[in-house]
Amino acid sequence: MEEEAKNNKYFFRKDKRKSPKKEEEGLGVFFIEVLKIAIISLAIIIPVRYFLIQPFVVKGSSMEPSFSSGDYLIIDEISYRFSEPERGDVIVFKYPRNPSQYYIKRIIALPGEKIQIKNGEIIIYNNEFPGGIEIDEKYIPEDINTPGEVDTVVSEGEFFVLGDNRTASSDSRVWGELNKENIIGKAWIRGWPLDDFGKVDYPEYDL
Repeated sequence: MEEEAKNNKYFFRKDKRKSPKKEEEGLGVFFIEVLKIAIISLAIIIPVRYFLIQPFVVKGSSMEPSFSSGDYLIIDEISYRFSEPERGDVIVFKYPRNPSQYYIKRIIALPGEKIQIKNGEIIIYNNEFPGGIEIDEKYIPEDINTPGEVDTVVSEGEFFVLGDNRTASSDSRVWGELNKENIIGKAWIRGWPLDDFGKVDYPEYDL
Protein backbone atom coordinates (compact mmCIF):
# COMPACT_ATOMS: atom_id res chain seq x y z
CA MET A 1 0.00 0.00 0.00
CA GLU A 2 2.82 2.32 0.86
CA GLU A 3 4.50 1.65 -2.50
CA GLU A 4 1.21 2.24 -4.29
CA ALA A 5 0.76 5.56 -2.49
CA LYS A 6 4.18 6.63 -3.60
CA ASN A 7 3.37 5.76 -7.18
CA ASN A 8 0.12 7.71 -7.00
CA LYS A 9 1.99 10.70 -5.62
CA TYR A 10 4.49 10.43 -8.46
CA PHE A 11 1.75 10.34 -11.07
CA PHE A 12 0.03 13.30 -9.43
CA ARG A 13 3.19 15.36 -9.68
CA LYS A 14 3.78 14.23 -13.20
CA ASP A 15 0.31 15.36 -14.22
CA LYS A 16 1.05 18.84 -12.85
CA ARG A 17 3.99 19.35 -15.21
CA LYS A 18 3.47 21.46 -18.35
CA SER A 19 3.64 19.64 -21.60
CA PRO A 20 6.11 20.84 -24.29
CA LYS A 21 3.15 22.00 -26.34
CA LYS A 22 1.83 24.21 -23.52
CA GLU A 23 5.31 25.65 -22.95
CA GLU A 24 5.53 26.56 -26.64
CA GLU A 25 2.11 28.20 -26.45
CA GLY A 26 3.21 30.19 -23.40
CA LEU A 27 6.33 31.42 -25.18
CA GLY A 28 4.24 32.36 -28.20
CA VAL A 29 1.89 34.46 -26.08
CA PHE A 30 4.88 36.12 -24.39
CA PHE A 31 6.50 37.11 -27.69
CA ILE A 32 3.17 38.38 -29.05
CA GLU A 33 2.80 40.62 -25.99
CA VAL A 34 6.36 41.90 -26.41
CA LEU A 35 5.66 42.61 -30.08
CA LYS A 36 2.48 44.51 -29.16
CA ILE A 37 4.40 46.67 -26.69
CA ALA A 38 7.10 47.36 -29.27
CA ILE A 39 4.54 48.38 -31.92
CA ILE A 40 2.67 50.65 -29.50
CA SER A 41 5.94 52.24 -28.34
CA LEU A 42 7.01 52.93 -31.92
CA ALA A 43 3.59 54.35 -32.73
CA ILE A 44 4.10 56.86 -29.92
CA ILE A 45 7.83 57.56 -30.26
CA ILE A 46 8.07 58.00 -34.04
CA PRO A 47 5.48 60.81 -34.36
CA VAL A 48 6.96 62.55 -31.30
CA ARG A 49 10.49 62.20 -32.63
CA TYR A 50 9.81 63.32 -36.20
CA PHE A 51 6.86 65.72 -35.88
CA LEU A 52 6.85 67.21 -32.37
CA ILE A 53 10.36 67.31 -30.88
CA GLN A 54 13.84 66.23 -31.79
CA PRO A 55 17.30 66.34 -30.22
CA PHE A 56 20.03 68.71 -31.33
CA VAL A 57 23.66 68.91 -30.22
CA VAL A 58 25.29 72.34 -30.39
CA LYS A 59 28.54 72.40 -32.35
CA GLY A 60 30.92 75.34 -32.27
CA SER A 61 31.05 78.55 -30.26
CA SER A 62 28.70 80.80 -32.27
CA MET A 63 26.04 80.90 -29.53
CA GLU A 64 28.30 81.40 -26.51
CA PRO A 65 27.82 82.29 -23.73
CA SER A 66 24.15 81.23 -24.01
CA PHE A 67 24.92 77.79 -25.48
CA SER A 68 28.25 75.99 -25.70
CA SER A 69 29.55 73.29 -27.99
CA GLY A 70 28.30 69.91 -26.78
CA ASP A 71 25.08 71.23 -25.22
CA TYR A 72 22.23 68.78 -25.81
CA LEU A 73 18.94 70.47 -26.66
CA ILE A 74 15.38 69.31 -27.26
CA ILE A 75 13.84 71.25 -30.14
CA ASP A 76 10.14 72.12 -30.15
CA GLU A 77 8.92 71.52 -33.71
CA ILE A 78 5.20 72.11 -33.19
CA SER A 79 4.87 75.65 -31.76
CA TYR A 80 5.56 77.40 -35.06
CA ARG A 81 2.66 75.55 -36.67
CA PHE A 82 0.33 77.61 -34.50
CA SER A 83 2.28 80.82 -33.88
CA GLU A 84 4.92 82.94 -35.56
CA PRO A 85 8.59 82.99 -34.49
CA GLU A 86 9.36 85.87 -32.15
CA ARG A 87 12.32 88.13 -31.54
CA GLY A 88 14.77 86.47 -29.18
CA ASP A 89 13.79 82.91 -30.09
CA VAL A 90 16.74 80.56 -30.43
CA ILE A 91 16.01 78.45 -33.48
CA VAL A 92 17.49 75.46 -35.28
CA PHE A 93 17.25 75.64 -39.07
CA LYS A 94 18.59 74.31 -42.32
CA TYR A 95 21.53 76.42 -43.48
CA PRO A 96 20.26 78.22 -46.62
CA ARG A 97 23.47 77.62 -48.56
CA ASN A 98 23.60 73.93 -47.66
CA PRO A 99 20.29 72.47 -46.37
CA SER A 100 22.07 69.29 -45.20
CA GLN A 101 23.66 71.36 -42.42
CA TYR A 102 21.81 72.59 -39.35
CA TYR A 103 22.53 75.91 -37.64
CA ILE A 104 21.41 77.44 -34.36
CA LYS A 105 20.96 81.22 -34.07
CA ARG A 106 18.76 83.85 -32.41
CA ILE A 107 16.03 85.82 -34.18
CA ILE A 108 16.79 89.55 -34.01
CA ALA A 109 14.57 91.21 -36.63
CA LEU A 110 11.10 90.22 -37.84
CA PRO A 111 9.46 90.39 -41.27
CA GLY A 112 8.81 93.97 -42.39
CA GLU A 113 11.23 95.52 -39.89
CA LYS A 114 14.28 97.51 -40.81
CA ILE A 115 17.48 96.50 -39.06
CA GLN A 116 20.58 98.63 -38.91
CA ILE A 117 23.91 97.50 -37.50
CA LYS A 118 26.48 100.23 -37.13
CA ASN A 119 29.27 101.01 -34.69
CA GLY A 120 28.54 97.79 -32.82
CA GLU A 121 24.90 98.71 -32.16
CA ILE A 122 21.69 97.09 -33.44
CA ILE A 123 18.81 99.44 -34.23
CA ILE A 124 15.33 98.18 -35.12
CA TYR A 125 12.79 100.29 -37.04
CA ASN A 126 9.13 99.24 -37.11
CA ASN A 127 5.60 100.63 -36.81
CA GLU A 128 5.93 101.07 -33.06
CA PHE A 129 9.34 102.73 -33.31
CA PRO A 130 9.55 104.44 -36.71
CA GLY A 131 12.53 106.46 -35.47
CA GLY A 132 14.36 103.31 -34.43
CA ILE A 133 15.26 101.76 -31.07
CA GLU A 134 18.43 100.03 -29.95
CA ILE A 135 18.01 96.44 -28.81
CA ASP A 136 19.01 95.77 -25.22
CA GLU A 137 20.56 92.29 -25.32
CA LYS A 138 21.14 91.21 -21.72
CA TYR A 139 22.34 87.77 -22.84
CA ILE A 140 25.38 89.39 -24.51
CA PRO A 141 28.36 90.40 -22.32
CA GLU A 142 28.60 94.18 -22.01
CA ASP A 143 32.07 94.27 -23.54
CA ILE A 144 30.89 92.50 -26.71
CA ASN A 145 29.71 94.57 -29.69
CA THR A 146 28.17 93.44 -32.96
CA PRO A 147 30.65 93.93 -35.80
CA GLY A 148 29.56 94.53 -39.39
CA GLU A 149 27.56 97.07 -41.36
CA VAL A 150 23.90 96.27 -42.09
CA ASP A 151 21.06 98.48 -43.29
CA THR A 152 18.17 96.46 -44.69
CA VAL A 153 14.43 95.80 -44.50
CA VAL A 154 13.56 92.19 -43.70
CA SER A 155 11.36 90.62 -46.37
CA GLU A 156 7.99 89.03 -45.59
CA GLY A 157 8.31 85.42 -44.50
CA GLU A 158 11.95 85.91 -43.55
CA PHE A 159 13.94 86.66 -40.41
CA PHE A 160 17.26 88.26 -39.55
CA VAL A 161 19.24 85.94 -37.26
CA LEU A 162 22.49 86.35 -35.36
CA GLY A 163 24.68 84.16 -33.20
CA ASP A 164 25.14 85.40 -29.64
CA ASN A 165 28.91 85.20 -30.06
CA ARG A 166 28.94 88.06 -32.56
CA THR A 167 32.65 87.82 -33.37
CA ALA A 168 32.52 84.11 -34.21
CA SER A 169 29.22 83.55 -36.00
CA SER A 170 28.21 83.02 -39.61
CA ASP A 171 24.72 84.46 -39.71
CA SER A 172 22.45 86.90 -41.57
CA ARG A 173 25.28 89.44 -41.69
CA VAL A 174 27.10 87.00 -43.99
CA TRP A 175 24.50 85.03 -45.94
CA GLY A 176 21.36 87.18 -45.63
CA GLU A 177 17.88 86.64 -44.28
CA LEU A 178 16.47 83.29 -43.23
CA ASN A 179 13.28 82.01 -44.85
CA LYS A 180 10.72 80.60 -42.42
CA GLU A 181 10.53 77.39 -44.44
CA ASN A 182 14.08 76.58 -43.35
CA ILE A 183 13.24 76.72 -39.64
CA ILE A 184 13.08 73.33 -37.90
CA GLY A 185 11.99 74.52 -34.48
CA LYS A 186 12.72 76.39 -31.29
CA ALA A 187 15.13 75.43 -28.51
CA TRP A 188 12.93 74.19 -25.69
CA ILE A 189 14.87 72.14 -23.13
CA ARG A 190 18.59 71.85 -22.40
CA GLY A 191 19.31 68.26 -21.42
CA TRP A 192 23.08 68.53 -21.08
CA PRO A 193 25.15 69.54 -19.20
CA LEU A 194 23.18 68.42 -16.17
CA ASP A 195 24.09 71.59 -14.25
CA ASP A 196 22.12 73.59 -16.83
CA PHE A 197 19.28 71.11 -17.25
CA GLY A 198 15.89 72.75 -17.70
CA LYS A 199 13.66 74.81 -19.94
CA VAL A 200 15.41 77.38 -22.13
CA ASP A 201 14.73 80.95 -21.00
CA TYR A 202 13.97 83.72 -23.48
CA PRO A 203 14.53 87.47 -23.12
CA GLU A 204 11.97 90.24 -23.05
CA TYR A 205 12.67 93.31 -25.13
CA ASP A 206 11.44 96.88 -24.87
CA LEU A 207 10.09 96.75 -28.42
